[in-house]
Amino acid sequence: MLENLSTEKRNDDTMKLDEMSTLEILETMNREDQTVPGAIAKEMDRIEQAVQAVIKSFQAGGRLIYVGAGTSGRLGILDAVECVPTFGVSPNVVQGLLAGGMEAFTMAQEGVEDNPALAKEELKKIALTEKDTVVGIAASGRTPYVIGALEYASEIGAKTVAISCNTESEISRYAQIAIEIETGPEVLTGSTRLKAGTAQKLVLNMISTASMIGVGKAYGNLMVDVQATNKKLIERSKRIIMDATQVDYETAERFYEKADRHVKTAIVMILLDCSKGEAAEKLETAGGFVRKAL
Repeated sequence: MLENLSTEKRNDDTMKLDEMSTLEILETMNREDQTVPGAIAKEMDRIEQAVQAVIKSFQAGGRLIYVGAGTSGRLGILDAVECVPTFGVSPNVVQGLLAGGMEAFTMAQEGVEDNPALAKEELKKIALTEKDTVVGIAASGRTPYVIGALEYASEIGAKTVAISCNTESEISRYAQIAIEIETGPEVLTGSTRLKAGTAQKLVLNMISTASMIGVGKAYGNLMVDVQATNKKLIERSKRIIMDATQVDYETAERFYEKADRHVKTAIVMILLDCSKGEAAEKLETAGGFVRKAL
């Protein structure tokens, strides 16, 4: 029942929210938001388990699939989309499924989140396999659409992760790894796009970023697989080469072009003073890890 969920309870500190000044509302929201990282810290072991599962999926040629409804589903899509330019992966590698489809991203589709069979059909469409990891996201922890996805993923042997913002949530029972971030009552009762949404966004950041680092998508703290799809990212690519190798701008630009605009290859070419072909071979042998290639 909703009344038993901490995310649906009334916040004692905001009972007179409508009587507060604008500044008081903002200060209260900011104060509440500061509790989110502490709640996440309590679940770090399970977040680590989720990352290790995703790394294994990537290494096996599998994918990371986020599944959710409403805000939770939109956050999954947001994280998935950003993985393409940040880590240079195909849009197929990290995907987000939203109850009601992409139309529901900008306009609520009533009732779709209550249909568990819908998630199963969506996962069938993308040909889910045992190599994949499915992450079900639901602030309440009880969304039927998410439960349906986790049930189907379990049936075919995929790894399953549940992210909720209530303890002892229903979706946790359907996942191998259950991440329960108790964010508590919202400033505006039941508006889980607030603290709960913030918590989900932070955890998704952790899962995708740490997993990508785990398969060689970083050198130091540099995003060496960045996909240069615009002028800003082309310049960032050159700056990454400069930071990684300590060469000047002109040298970085020259090797960037020599490497066919592949940042990793350019870095290895400079640091090992080798040809593009040799650099590419070393990177392939090292599984895409720049440090190992060096």
